[in-house]
Amino acid sequence: MPWLSALQRARKRFGQHFLADPAVVDAIVAALSPRQDDRLVEIGPGRGVLTGALAASEARVTAVELDRDLIGPLRRRLPDVTVVEGDALTVDLAALTAGAPTRIVGNLPYNISTPLLNRLFDACAAGLPLVDMHFMLQAEVVERLCAAPGSKAWGRLSVIAQYHCDVEALFTVPPDAFVPPPRVLSRFARLTPRPPDPAADEVEALRTVLRVAFGARRKRLGNAVQSLGLNVAALGLDPGTRPDAVGLGGFVAMANQLTRSG
Repeated sequence: MPWLSALQRARKRFGQHFLADPAVVDAIVAALSPRQDDRLVEIGPGRGVLTGALAASEARVTAVELDRDLIGPLRRRLPDVTVVEGDALTVDLAALTAGAPTRIVGNLPYNISTPLLNRLFDACAAGLPLVDMHFMLQAEVVERLCAAPGSKAWGRLSVIAQYHCDVEALFTVPPDAFVPPPRVLSRFARLTPRPPDPAADEVEALRTVLRVAFGARRKRLGNAVQSLGLNVAALGLDPGTRPDAVGLGGFVAMANQLTRSG
């Protein structure tokens, strides 16, 4: 891509691995199937390979980029794209959506993927109008997002993701699809926000229960959450089971008990 020939070196401090495989770009666009006038927010456009393909669909694309050296070339090359200089962890999400249904997509730097996902889950809970989210992530993170109770990958991220969204792992991407290639496999995933079922009285209480329970995941459930004053047996949960065997409904029940006891 000659217009970015001076920017071949990715910056390690930004966790940059630029998507470079046209076939993967095509697969992402096919997965999104963007429509004319869709409002799309891309996080971390990098060299703009995916950005250009999304803009070609006539969707309204806003790209959030932290690396200042990339912003000028992106704006010159893609004048129909709104390029916002900012950090996805702190950017004003409400301003990006402008109150309209919005789709989010991104090849996320692996060093911010978990905190960014948690920020977006909180935004969903606060009523941000997100239609869906499509992300390139480290394969291990997608495994955690999709994990089932009782599996090694089941944990805080699994529960909170599945509380807020339907999660689908779509396809695996090899390291050589990126420049520079990461040391791990990547996977592309779709997260579709929906109303929680069952719902917690307070999402923060759910996060508290998850933090305490999975912070002592080798303990029995009754002992693990003892500091919260929970009576798990009264909820129909086995105090002798381990936290990683408890499903989403069990954690929501504990969160609601915590809220009502306070």
